[in-house]
Amino acid sequence: MSQPKVKSAHTPRWGMIIDLNACTGCSACMVACRAENNIAITGPKEAAYNGTIQWMRIERTWKGRGRDIRVENRPVNCQQCYDAPCEPVCPVLATYTNDEGVSVQVYNRCVGTRYCGLNCPYQGRFFNWFDYAWAPTMEVQLNPDVTRRTRGIMEKCSFCIQRITAAERQAELEKRPVRETDIQPACAQSCPAQALHFGDLNNPDGVLGTVWNAPGLEVLLPEVGTRPKVRYARRVRPLRAPLAESTGNSIASAPEVKA
Repeated sequence: MSQPKVKSAHTPRWGMIIDLNACTGCSACMVACRAENNIAITGPKEAAYNGTIQWMRIERTWKGRGRDIRVENRPVNCQQCYDAPCEPVCPVLATYTNDEGVSVQVYNRCVGTRYCGLNCPYQGRFFNWFDYAWAPTMEVQLNPDVTRRTRGIMEKCSFCIQRITAAERQAELEKRPVRETDIQPACAQSCPAQALHFGDLNNPDGVLGTVWNAPGLEVLLPEVGTRPKVRYARRVRPLRAPLAESTGNSIASAPEVKA
């Protein structure tokens, strides 16, 4: 007779906080995400037509002027919105939010209308225009836990849903509730600066639950009202006031610019 499943007292809701003060823009998260999730390399020709596929990207913004110019690196993935605009437009329900708050993609249900990609304000969805070939030497490094997408399929970040599932199955075998420390998406695991933090938002004493509503956190494009489950710790870096005072210029009061 099979044993009943051991369930947590509450259903987890997974989220992420990205510390912009710690991020150095090294792109380790991008490389790890690509390797973990079998993301195809489209090549320079497709890149010229904006046909690259990268679930995680680094957006760089230059701020300040003169000797006080600085760069801000912002990792951007699927923002895992509470009110995801990509989901209601899919005619075949190929994308939905599961019970744990993760916006997932059902690859074998997708018919490639690309409505979800058009409705995503964060450019977090990508379309496979071709069946991209893998070099023979790269076949052996493909992750067997992740489906290889074919032509006509939309894809996106899923918080490494295969790792979440594996941790939950292991907890079931050990007859215990799953712990948020059991799960690390590839991007968070690979970050040398520990700028990406993943955890259960429903755990008030967890990694994210204690700081989720801190005033120093922000979301991307709050005006669109999607309520992302990815938040950013704002970069805190004072301008060099002594330099401005010693030179008599107005660097400290100069407006911020974006390049």
